[in-house]
Amino acid sequence: MENDTLKHGIKEKLTLFLTSLAAIALIIENLVMGWEIWAPAVLIIMIILLWTVHFSKKLDPDWKAFFCFLVAFLIVFYHGVHESSFFDNALVVAFAMVAYASFNRKYMLHLFLVEFLFLMAWHLFNIAGWTGIEFTALNIFRILLHIAIIIFVYIINLRAITERLENAEENSRKNDRIEEYDADMEDFLSNISHELRTPINVVNGMSDLLIKRNIGYEAESIKNAGIRLAYQIEDIQDYTECKRGKVILEEEDYMSTSLINDVVVGFRMHERPDLELVVDLDPRVPAKMNGDIKKIHKIFRHLLENAVKFTKRGGILVRMYTEQTENGINLCIEMTDTGIGMDRKALESVAGGMYQANKKRNRSSGGIGLGLFIVYGFTHSMGGFVKIESEKGNGTTVRITMPTKVVDPSPCLKLSRELSGALLLHIRSDKYKVSRIRDFYRLMAGNLAAGIQAQLYSAETVYDVERMKEKTEVGFIFMGQEEYEENKGYFDAACEEGIVIVVLADPGYKPDAGSRVLILPKPLYSYPVIKVLNEGLNAGDLGIGDDTAKPTFENVRALIVDDEPMNLVVASGIFKDYGMSVDTAGSGREAISKYRENEYDVVFMDHMMPEMDGVEAMKQIRGVADDMGRNSIIVALTANVVSGAKEMFIREGFNGFIAKPINTADFERVMLRELPEKKRGKGGDGR
Repeated sequence: MENDTLKHGIKEKLTLFLTSLAAIALIIENLVMGWEIWAPAVLIIMIILLWTVHFSKKLDPDWKAFFCFLVAFLIVFYHGVHESSFFDNALVVAFAMVAYASFNRKYMLHLFLVEFLFLMAWHLFNIAGWTGIEFTALNIFRILLHIAIIIFVYIINLRAITERLENAEENSRKNDRIEEYDADMEDFLSNISHELRTPINVVNGMSDLLIKRNIGYEAESIKNAGIRLAYQIEDIQDYTECKRGKVILEEEDYMSTSLINDVVVGFRMHERPDLELVVDLDPRVPAKMNGDIKKIHKIFRHLLENAVKFTKRGGILVRMYTEQTENGINLCIEMTDTGIGMDRKALESVAGGMYQANKKRNRSSGGIGLGLFIVYGFTHSMGGFVKIESEKGNGTTVRITMPTKVVDPSPCLKLSRELSGALLLHIRSDKYKVSRIRDFYRLMAGNLAAGIQAQLYSAETVYDVERMKEKTEVGFIFMGQEEYEENKGYFDAACEEGIVIVVLADPGYKPDAGSRVLILPKPLYSYPVIKVLNEGLNAGDLGIGDDTAKPTFENVRALIVDDEPMNLVVASGIFKDYGMSVDTAGSGREAISKYRENEYDVVFMDHMMPEMDGVEAMKQIRGVADDMGRNSIIVALTANVVSGAKEMFIREGFNGFIAKPINTADFERVMLRELPEKKRGKGGDGR
């Protein structure tokens, strides 16, 4: 559609230019031939009016085309009535027919033909009178030839217009069919998403309840399988939307550190202790930004999954930083791995969709091959771009750059006190089988130190550490588990001297009894490092970098509406963990009845229910609330998560939107935003 509009605009301007050129040529001819003295002024006025009408926004295209044709019609007529133009009329009218056929208006051709025949009749009627044209056999042949040429040009252009109009009508019908197909596909995706996500919600929710009751490790495997299946269903849906170019953005405020937390959690779920993950978050990244946080999460997830999938040894470096541009801030994400890499041919096809490095049925890597295409689609929809650098057998770097809005420009990580002493990084170069891992750690440490303006030194051996202690005041020493175990006594003693010793170790590693060293569980990332620098030996809980306490909603009474009994069990179990008092309803009508009889602070409403859907039930509950003078907070709790679903529910009148399977971060965010302050418990920042 955009290409058709552009082509039409070019044709329209070209026709205007040719008409103006013809008018100018006629002015020159008028002066040379000594025709009417008033004509040049009139022609100049017509040219001015022609372009004024073209640039006017008040007239629709049909009227603009008619006015342009009218000017051309008058120019042809004025030129044609003069005796000297008798044998030029055919050429001029043919030129006008060809030029104005691009407007696809048949009446223009009809009128040009009538005009030509009138001019010919006019001259023929006057040949025997005042004109000097001789009525010879040659002139008769020329007149007949001109008439034949004009009729031929008329028929050819008329046929061309007819074909173009038929093609346009056929294209319109095709577009209508495509739109109908898209609408059917959206309904199909909505229905299948609902039908598949509903049992997945039950699987994940029930496995969560089993985990909380300590009923065996099998529940963890069930939950992980459910999460993986839910992701793959989302991937199919996201792929379809990217392929159709109908990605709808859902922008909201988010904390920068929450993105990195998800990367760390996601990596731990892959259970790859053989791989190192280094996360380099620039402390100067704005603390809070605005954008489609869910799509950015998915970009991170797909990049991490690909990196883990195709990396057998070594590890992964994740970088997140911002760039200042003339138009604002760009958020930059980089994922570098030491995996199998891609050759030039693979790089060229990677954005085409459905790409997998290994397509054999017995391949060792999982996934359905949609990740990178979704990354491209989401990034482009947010106005960004993707760059991939890779070499076969030598790893891959994917770089995402996208514009973002800054809500809170303060640094996402900052020191709360002045550091006493320099930072020392003690890593042995020879311990890594893949040397790039050492470079990852050093790059991360160097960028972190630069971001907080701290002094950082490197020490390969204990001898180097001792020399640095002699040269400068060392406040903190960061090292790996192997470096610590080789010289436990030395570093335990250094800790007693007041130096903070931080050991990056495998999860579950514990120092000897009485040791004051701090254990930093892998993977390494900036948040716990900053926490150590701020709190020193008092730093505790150096796991996931989320210092936000879980909120509670102990004074909140909620009604959950869903026609699926197991969904009610799952949602009730999750919400009760937050201290909420929970009631349930199995249909829209039951929900309306219960709302009349009881007072609820919030209603969680499923969308697709028999007899009365969630939208209609929500509207009727709002009517009841208005009649009873209540303040109704109604949140859509649904498995309908096609792109744009959130906006649709908000437009319909819901206060918020939570997708199934229930993500507790989404739940907390909606509750903290919608509930009055007196109903909120401690903790939470409304991320």
